[in-house]
Amino acid sequence: MLNHFEEQLRAIFQGRTVLITGATGTMGQAMARRILNYEPSTIRLFSRDEYKQYVLKEEIGHIPQYRFLLGDVRDLERVQRAMQGVDIVLHTAALKHLPACEYNPFEAIKTNVIGTQNVIQACLQNNVKKMLLTSSDKAISPENTLGATKLLAERLITAMAHAKGTSSTTFCAVRFGNVLGSRGSVVNRFIEDLRNRQPIKVTDINMTRFMMSIDQAVSLVLKALVLSQGGDVFVLKMPVIRLGDLVDVLIEEFQERVKNNRKSDIKIQTIGIRPGEKMYEELISEEESKIAWEWGDMFVLPPWWNTNPKYPGAIRVSSGLYSSRDIPPLSKKEIKSLLLDSHLLSKIDG
Repeated sequence: MLNHFEEQLRAIFQGRTVLITGATGTMGQAMARRILNYEPSTIRLFSRDEYKQYVLKEEIGHIPQYRFLLGDVRDLERVQRAMQGVDIVLHTAALKHLPACEYNPFEAIKTNVIGTQNVIQACLQNNVKKMLLTSSDKAISPENTLGATKLLAERLITAMAHAKGTSSTTFCAVRFGNVLGSRGSVVNRFIEDLRNRQPIKVTDINMTRFMMSIDQAVSLVLKALVLSQGGDVFVLKMPVIRLGDLVDVLIEEFQERVKNNRKSDIKIQTIGIRPGEKMYEELISEEESKIAWEWGDMFVLPPWWNTNPKYPGAIRVSSGLYSSRDIPPLSKKEIKSLLLDSHLLSKIDG
């Protein structure tokens, strides 16, 4: 028997047409797989990478609900055509690699900002019911191009929810930390170093990051679709991991799984903070905390124009910065458990 939340999700997706931008990315694929459970009519997988689409098709075989669409969110005309007849849009397409965005800032603007506006405009023109943007904790007090473009994308969502005129589209956003196992994930890079018998390259062992599993990230997206009133930003209360502890856990696991390797043989190479990178990340700024609400496992930031938000069961948060510097990090035992739940430690075996 379905619980109330599952019933609400089925009501959102069943018999509907869903479009996922950036659909061949880690999050896009995970959301497509989860949404299949709610019997949508069609899931349109929209991305610009022909090869990744080919690999995904070969991996999953024939799934009748999937439609593969080539295109780029920078191309408004293509996005408009792809969105005809769509009910729900999950917008995950973005440039996400911090150094790449830092050295190519206008490319990041074209995808993360202009691309988001293109998706918003196409939603309005096609009477889409719901649009959700996936954002980043780097949007808080941004010190890099990636964070700045994600902040602007969030602002576009909030503003359009207020200025959409007679459109009935509900716009919202979710804010992630680091998603374990995603492409470019620090865990994947550390494991690759271990498997290649190379020094593990760490920016700074004392750096802390919010990290969540792919399943947790997808669940946050689904909750936001159910709970959004329009223009809100949802944030999962994510655990904090110290990079030095993460490296220690991976080295210890490597020792257990691969014979004839002594811990002393595995070097840690400190490479320093990259341009635009922070030692600590924030989920909510001090100013945002003044308007934030919380449920047990998540926060919600109502839009500035909603002076009387109503979130049943939520309470106001205490004012202050929600930073990875101030939250006790997970123990090594807890990190190992999180990695096991995310099926990442098996990658050490190759």
